[in-house]
Amino acid sequence: MPFSGIFRNPVFIATMVASLMAQILKLPLCYLRHKEWDWSLLFSAGGMPSSHSAVVTAAAVGVGHYAGFDTPLFGLAFAIASIVIYDATNIRRQAGFHAQQINRIIKELLTGEAKPVEEFNELREVLGHSPLEALGGIILGILVNIVIWRLWP
Repeated sequence: MPFSGIFRNPVFIATMVASLMAQILKLPLCYLRHKEWDWSLLFSAGGMPSSHSAVVTAAAVGVGHYAGFDTPLFGLAFAIASIVIYDATNIRRQAGFHAQQINRIIKELLTGEAKPVEEFNELREVLGHSPLEALGGIILGILVNIVIWRLWP
């Protein structure tokens, strides 16, 4: 069986358990807050706790424990985890705020009931990077890598 070894991989097991636990924990935590069960949380993104953050953290720590925290593999796992967590807490969160405002506007247009806005926080309009900005990051990453490798004993 080609996938039989995957279940002996502690990093894989940790990530799957973290993902499953995060999704399951969303149910009682949401119930405590809203006093109703929302079974759709088992299969959806968002909510408390973040399954994305749980999975990448479990993977990074697992790589550190089994391959070593002083290995390039842990460095890669940490970098990926950092990006995913940043994306989950910033970019996707802002996209959620955008969706809330767009939904409010659509409801007001459909019902004709415009409600006064008590508080308006201007939404970020630039959520991604231009190709030039991405290229700048790529070049910076390459240069830092070259410097580190030349200076590392």
